Amino acid sequence: MRKPLWGLLGLIVSIPVWASDVNIDIKEFMYGPKDLTVAVGTRVTWVNDDEVPHTVAETHKAFRSGALDTNDRFSWVFNTPGEYEYFCALHPQMTGKIVVTQ
Repeated sequence: MRKPLWGLLGLIVSIPVWASDVNIDIKEFMYGPKDLTVAVGTRVTWVNDDEVPHTVAETHKAFRSGALDTNDRFSWVFNTPGEYEYFCALHPQMTGKIVVTQ
C-alpha cells in the first residue's frame, strides 16, 4: 500500500516566495505612487521621468541617491520591516513613504 507524500507537499508549500520589483516614477515634481506598501526583500526602483534632476533621500539616512537626471534610476532593496519616509533633497516639498511588511 502506498502512502501519500503529504510531508513532501508541506515542504514545497512552505518555500518562501521571492519579493518582486516595484517602480516609482518621478514626474512633474512628484513621486508616483507617493505611498507604497511592499514585502521584505522587495527592490524599489525610482525612475526620473522629469526634465530636471531629482534625488531620493530617506529621512533617517537609510539610503540616498545622487542627483538623478532624466531617465536615471536609483534602486534600493528593503530588507528590514518598517516605515521609510523619503524626499527630494533638491525639492524638499517632494515626499513619499514606503511601508515594509514581513
